[in-house]
Amino acid sequence: MTKLVLRGVERRFGSTLAVAGLDLDIRPGEFVSLLGPSGCGKTTTLRMIAGFIDPTAGTIEMDGKVLSSPAGSLPPERRDMSMIFQSYAIWPNMTVEQNVAFGLELRRISADEVRRRVREMLEVVHMGHLAGRYPAELSGGQQQRVALARAIVIKPSVLLLDEPLSNLDANLREEMRFEVRRLHDAYRYTTVYVTHDQSEAMTTADLIAVMNAGRIEQAGPPEEIYARPRSEFVARFIGSSNIVKGKNLDAHHISVAGKAVRCSGASLARGGETAVSIRQHDIRLSATPPPETENVLSGLIVRQVFLGGARDYMVELGDGTQLRVVRPAGESIAQGANVWVYLPPEHCRALTG
Repeated sequence: MTKLVLRGVERRFGSTLAVAGLDLDIRPGEFVSLLGPSGCGKTTTLRMIAGFIDPTAGTIEMDGKVLSSPAGSLPPERRDMSMIFQSYAIWPNMTVEQNVAFGLELRRISADEVRRRVREMLEVVHMGHLAGRYPAELSGGQQQRVALARAIVIKPSVLLLDEPLSNLDANLREEMRFEVRRLHDAYRYTTVYVTHDQSEAMTTADLIAVMNAGRIEQAGPPEEIYARPRSEFVARFIGSSNIVKGKNLDAHHISVAGKAVRCSGASLARGGETAVSIRQHDIRLSATPPPETENVLSGLIVRQVFLGGARDYMVELGDGTQLRVVRPAGESIAQGANVWVYLPPEHCRALTG
């Protein structure tokens, strides 16, 4: 059975369409990330799932029961969901232990059971030794662990997270991505996670729904979204692909800088124009002509940046098209040098959207 079902969900704020006819099925125990830029509708979608906002069209169901529709919605406190906010929202006047116990005490669970579950949960999030501290005495990462513990300890049917790591510094954010996933693997709660950070989504999610202008552009496992983007927006947003446009020569070739480039993916309509995605690290760069006879283009290095473990190149082709190429640090070619680029056909993905 599908845990959460969103069918034709729409939300308007006056004349502004924030979420436009969104469809999404979330299986029990699945970790789904709503990924997209600011203003794409991902947080509005999460707030509708939580019950803070009603949809203006469509329905949201859980385990076959309608939670939200234009006709009426079940209030948030009756949805058996926990939500973690960007600001953590933990009580400053309560200790770590009291914060985690709060939701259990509201449910009138026995004091012994509350103590047992709180103690167990604090050990799971590695906060047992700080049980008596107040939030002001904790780091940002520790406060986020308290928020996670408080949300999970009540054993919700669905866990909702709204940009939960955005207030942390880069190192803590990376650490907490893995912590969020570790806790999900331990408890397997159905989880919906909102983020604009593709690394967070790739690290944590079973399924990524890439949103743009209130719609889901593409949904699928992280590897599929990355390797087989369907639209120019998804290709640029996930992994910052090069997007090359050219006239279709036949079902599998486009013209780039006067050369035929073979592509994978959708069959092309002869005479039209197609955008093709190719990742920076999939392009090969050489100071001498490579052995391949197809998908080889000549160009000029107009930028070279040393990044420690890699070198970041910008190569300009004969027609002015620029390709960003990332190669290992040991492959050094000087700026201003003439080069050949090889675009592996299996990595040249024709985009249909």
